[in-house]
Amino acid sequence: SFRRYFRVVSVNGDKAILMDAPPPHEDPRPFIEIAQYLKGNGFRAPGIFAKDLSSGLVLIEDFGDDRMREHLDANPEDESSTYRQAIDTIVGLSRADCADLPPYDEAAYVREVNLLTEWYMPAMGLAVDQDGFDAVWKAALAPVAGDQTVTVLRDYHAENIMLLADGEQGIIDFQDALVGHPAYDLVSLLQDARRDVSPELEQAMLQFYKDRAAPDKDFDLHYALLGAQRNTKIIGIFTRLWKRDGKDRYLGFLPRMWGLLERDLAHPGLAPLKHWFDHHIPADIRAKSPSSASI
Repeated sequence: SFRRYFRVVSVNGDKAILMDAPPPHEDPRPFIEIAQYLKGNGFRAPGIFAKDLSSGLVLIEDFGDDRMREHLDANPEDESSTYRQAIDTIVGLSRADCADLPPYDEAAYVREVNLLTEWYMPAMGLAVDQDGFDAVWKAALAPVAGDQTVTVLRDYHAENIMLLADGEQGIIDFQDALVGHPAYDLVSLLQDARRDVSPELEQAMLQFYKDRAAPDKDFDLHYALLGAQRNTKIIGIFTRLWKRDGKDRYLGFLPRMWGLLERDLAHPGLAPLKHWFDHHIPADIRAKSPSSASI
């Protein structure tokens, strides 16, 4: 991303955040439109104070410095209550009218998982069975690919949730939202790429969600499937951040991502996907860092 953020302090001490989203690399209009949608439906997105779209500048509400991740690292006793509050937002989104956004459909899902075959597998010196990969994913995604019933923020996790002074939670980094499946943001929150969420907490929060939202009987399968899709995508993205952008710190997240992906693939309904991964990326390969692979 080319976006940058600055805290602006007025002479009387008022604070705001200046988003610098320089054109033509960035377009702040999706952020503004989704922020307005969220606020219009009662969610805490930053208010928009001013904008200059020709310069890519947007002055937005300052949510402070108290991110969910750092708060829970320092106050682990708050985990359950903080995650329940975050899940209430997901339930609220499932009850609101959808934003006017493109669909999170099969083409988008498959394009994203292909980041694994485009970046991770070449980095590991692995042959790519692209046709087989596409076929097994399209077959697996069939139950969810046509389910576009909620606004999906797509990057809803502990680093994008701010804990506000009034006790509410503020949402940031939602400019890539689409209309998709209700399980996706739950996966994003409970299978966090940057923060360990214990299997026990994940299961407790899944049950909390189900008690609130009463999803259909196949929800556990759909949750595991979208978890597998998201974690496959992220393994590819983190490899790209290392290989293309020189950000080798992202390689340190890969063991967590493989652990999450393997947990999802253990669902009996994902057996064909699990077979593909076990055959093409066996466990001894997953344990290696791409930086140490012999290419």
